[in-house]
Amino acid sequence: MKIWRYGDNIDTDLLFPGKYVYTCSTPDEIKPYLLEDLDPLFSKNVKKGDIIIAGKNFGCGSSREQPVVGLKSVGIKAIIAISFARIFYRAAINQGLVLIECSEAVKSYSKGDNVKIDLDSGKIVVGGKTYSFLKPPKEIIAIRNAGGLLEYTKTKLKRK
Repeated sequence: MKIWRYGDNIDTDLLFPGKYVYTCSTPDEIKPYLLEDLDPLFSKNVKKGDIIIAGKNFGCGSSREQPVVGLKSVGIKAIIAISFARIFYRAAINQGLVLIECSEAVKSYSKGDNVKIDLDSGKIVVGGKTYSFLKPPKEIIAIRNAGGLLEYTKTKLKRK
């Protein structure tokens, strides 16, 4: 597992450049361009289970699905940030991408620290220190566990 560290105000254009919005829509088409202008090595080296740690207002900018779809499809385990832009937060719920707001964990992280996340207990261990985060409501957990809003809705409709 690798930790990818970024700062404040990482906007959707840095996550997925706008020039590809109308030509890339599938996860396979999106992946090569993820974080292209911010971190050219990301799309080549990201692995399932990696974590992103970022500052304030992660995902600000325009509302587009490609950044979330791409990050989910490459297997990002979670994004831990001080705060998230609301539109990005909502798109992440729709895709079942785990977002955690925990400023203490972000501020304490140093390169090379181990990071362990326990979503059920609402705890993050960073460099041996434990931090708590507000667990999402049970409905959001159910959407995440189903793999996103579409799968969650399909499951609910099958039960009727």
